[in-house]
Amino acid sequence: MNPVFTNIKRAVLGLSLLGLAFSAAAQTRVDNAWVRATVPNQSASGAFMTVTADSDSKLLSVASPAAKDVQIHEMSMKNDVMSMGPVKSVELPAGKTVNFDPNGYHVMLMGLTAQLKEGETVPLTLTVENAKGEKETVKVEAQVKALTMDAHDHSKMH
Repeated sequence: MNPVFTNIKRAVLGLSLLGLAFSAAAQTRVDNAWVRATVPNQSASGAFMTVTADSDSKLLSVASPAAKDVQIHEMSMKNDVMSMGPVKSVELPAGKTVNFDPNGYHVMLMGLTAQLKEGETVPLTLTVENAKGEKETVKVEAQVKALTMDAHDHSKMH
């Protein structure tokens, strides 16, 4: 066989495998991650973001060294009564952006290890599982934003 064709075949195979590696690594995207700043001695805060998975998946958990306990919560209204509580996971339908905001799903950082000050970042590690049972971890640096109470203050609910 011609050595030029052998090298071309190897290059094409290598590039296609590289493409597979990139597509496998880019299953879930997290954008606009931020955490609400706290006042001294405040023990909890919320983390917010948008999450988009390229295949049907679910967010299983979030971890952060900034808090002793990190939980995924859902805010809901039933019969004019607002309630909030932890959920086991959040469905991430393929290609659809899921919002984590103060009025729906959000991440609670409880037992904070230090005050969260505007301009800092908080590391978050999301664990996502696709429909095949394959787990992926996504690491993000969430910006700490000013304490503007444009939404509900969850710190008093815990």
